[in-house]
Amino acid sequence: MAVDLIRYDLLVQDALRGMVRQVLFSAARDGLPGEHHFYISFHTHARGVRLSQRIRDRYPDEMTIVLQHQFWDLRVTEQAFEVGLSFQNISEMLLIPFDAITRFADPAAGFELQFAVEEEKPGIDRAASPLPPGEAKSAAPAPRAELPLMQEERTQNPGKSAPAAAPEAPVAAAQREPKVISIDSFRKKS
Repeated sequence: MAVDLIRYDLLVQDALRGMVRQVLFSAARDGLPGEHHFYISFHTHARGVRLSQRIRDRYPDEMTIVLQHQFWDLRVTEQAFEVGLSFQNISEMLLIPFDAITRFADPAAGFELQFAVEEEKPGIDRAASPLPPGEAKSAAPAPRAELPLMQEERTQNPGKSAPAAAPEAPVAAAQREPKVISIDSFRKKS
């Protein structure tokens, strides 16, 4: 079997994270269109994640946030996004690097992405340490478009009260389940 020296698996994950970045940038600039809303899961202990100790204690490994009715100050940069949410009536600002995201879903569109997040180990170059094959999963191909430079944009999206965190919330309750396709299905079998 040939060795993948180009590391297509990492390139695909980076491209899909770029698509998530573009979607959040559009939401920061224009608000959420129609019924679209996002479930975003991330590792709370990943490098660069900023959240209160209270939230980190409650979700020591992974948590899911919902961007729907009540969030504010959504700012998107090239490397991360920051958003204000309310947890049990306490306002919090979270900073989440795109590399920490494990799942992104938009139930209104039946769309879901799952990502492999490599654990940070001191002295190990991410590009040099391989991920297991098939870790990036996609329900649809990422659109081929150039990303604009991500300027710090802020959006207020006041409205109906909705839960900000949904630790293990089902994404497509009462809706069709999104189809998740593994990248392995596109690999050449030898």
